[in-house]
Amino acid sequence: MTGLRVVELGGMGPVPFCGMVLSDLGADVVRIHRPAEVGTSPNPVLARGRRSLAVDLKQPRGVALVRRLIDRSDAVIEGFRPGVAERLGFDPEDLFRTNPRLVFGRMTGYGQSGPMAQRGGHDINYVAASGVLGALGTADRPPLPPLNLLGDFGGGGMLLAVGVLAGVLRARGGAPGQVVDAAMVDGSALLMAMVYGNLARGQWPAERGASVFSGVRPYYTTYECADGGFVAVGASEPKFFAALVERLGLSEVVDVARQTDRSTWDEQHRHFAAAFAARPREEWARRFADVDACVTPVLSPAEAPYDEHLAARATFLTDEDGVIHPAPAPRFSATPAGAPQPAPAPGAHTGDVLSELGLSAAEIAALREEKVVV
Repeated sequence: MTGLRVVELGGMGPVPFCGMVLSDLGADVVRIHRPAEVGTSPNPVLARGRRSLAVDLKQPRGVALVRRLIDRSDAVIEGFRPGVAERLGFDPEDLFRTNPRLVFGRMTGYGQSGPMAQRGGHDINYVAASGVLGALGTADRPPLPPLNLLGDFGGGGMLLAVGVLAGVLRARGGAPGQVVDAAMVDGSALLMAMVYGNLARGQWPAERGASVFSGVRPYYTTYECADGGFVAVGASEPKFFAALVERLGLSEVVDVARQTDRSTWDEQHRHFAAAFAARPREEWARRFADVDACVTPVLSPAEAPYDEHLAARATFLTDEDGVIHPAPAPRFSATPAGAPQPAPAPGAHTGDVLSELGLSAAEIAALREEKVVV
């Protein structure tokens, strides 16, 4: 995406994630910071790779500066409630008049339209509304979200990035720009495509905690080890199940031919739980290291960067300040991504960006003196 310029109008969670992804792909992303943010420390991973312009959007000249930047950009991404960008002076229809091929990406929880459009919320609310949360967890406990991955990032920021790139691709073909309405309720619902397909075929249970992915199967769940660590078991196929039983030393008590017989599941679970509880996690990792049984140690975020396989693939990178980053993904054979640039201090590139817009040193100094920019 080298040559693509994106203006990021602030925001939390999904919008910075979208900006990070686009930056990782080579785009020049300029994040607009408020003057009050100057001197604060940004998230060193989520804010990586950007340039930062600190400008007061409460002043008309500040808005005019950002609009001037937008006129020279391919896309804008923002995470305000519907109507807020317009009140700030960034009405997409006005921006299209001076930049007809602009792609205006909008990130909200409930979308730009509908009875809930103006309601506040967070990831947990959006995945609750889209049917995702109701499918998670076991029947004996309330549903719990997997961090804020499905609403904010998977169904939000990632799909906003996809929408922006699709809009830019169309605009580069000569078509006019457009608004991309990315809503976390829509995106998280889309992540449930397989579930709704199975539901349509009568292959998805109505009860929460009864699906094949919920941990109800003793060969597709997690087990605690002697040291308090955990292993993840995904031995769904018969050959994996047979290897699991053999390596656990349970061939005499677990009938591999009855793997999917639900009447044996409680007994299977007891045998597997007792076996795993007898040894520490790392010993089980060694015992299963050379066999395809789909048994994996459950690593913490602090441990994962040092996993042998992930280290060999450089799935994580360490920057000059010692901060560990997930590496850019996916990987490209012809245009591999370089190491991400560090997260900028808010306002760090104010002078550079304004110079690129054609402002003189005297004009920039005057804007600083009048606190239009910082």
